[in-house]
Parts: sequence; structure tokens; C-alpha cells
Amino acid sequence: MQTTNPQTWGTRNLSYWLTLLIALGIIFIGARFIIDPQAGAMGFGIPFATDQDFPYGRIKGIRDIFSGVVLLPLLFLRMRRAAAWVFTSTIIVPATDFLIVLSTNGASDIQHLLIHGLTVVYMVFTGCLLFKNKS
Repeated sequence: MQTTNPQTWGTRNLSYWLTLLIALGIIFIGARFIIDPQAGAMGFGIPFATDQDFPYGRIKGIRDIFSGVVLLPLLFLRMRRAAAWVFTSTIIVPATDFLIVLSTNGASDIQHLLIHGLTVVYMVFTGCLLFKNKS
């Protein structure tokens, strides 16, 4: 009888790398909002009207950075189940971003709707992998 689980989740698992990719990606997006808020807002799909809006971009930036950083310890400590719960719960962010862009710009803003919508699909797929035992 085996008393330890021989399977360890980590760098040999696709879900590990897909989670790390999204964590690093959102850290980059957050940094861009802090460094160049207008570029960040344009990339999001809703550019700022004036330079007075820049502080809101920086507020969004630090929250994006946190969203990515919170996953890193879970990845490095190979805490698959905890990473799965945290990662999957954050799917609400790109889903809401999609709805905000849709309600602000309408259905004709295909580029930004695709960015947010495909992020949701990517995260749902990765979340499913994370919850599987052999991901």
C-alpha cells in the first residue's frame, strides 16, 4: 500500500503553464495601466476621455497586478487545488470586462470583445484542467 501520492502537480503539467501564462499576462497588463494609463485603457477597449482619468487606470493597474501576483505563490508551492479555486473564481473579471465593453461600445467592437471573450474561454478551459487530477 502506498502512503504518498506519487503524482505531483507542477512544471510538467499543462495547467501549470497555462495558469502561469495568464498570471504573468495580467501582471503585464496591470503594469501597462500604471506606466501608460492611456495605452492600457485603449487596449482594454475604452480609452480615457482626459488625462484626469489616468488615476483610475492606475487603480485598475494595481488591482490587475494583484490578480496575477496572488497566483504565483500557489504555483510555486504547487498548490493545484488552491490555484484552481482562486483562478476559477477570477473568471468573473474578464466576463464582466466583456459585458462592460459590450455595453459601452456595442457589438461592433469585435476586437475588444474577442480579447475579453477569448480570455473567458481560455480561463474556463484552464480552470477545468486545474480541477482535474491529471492536468
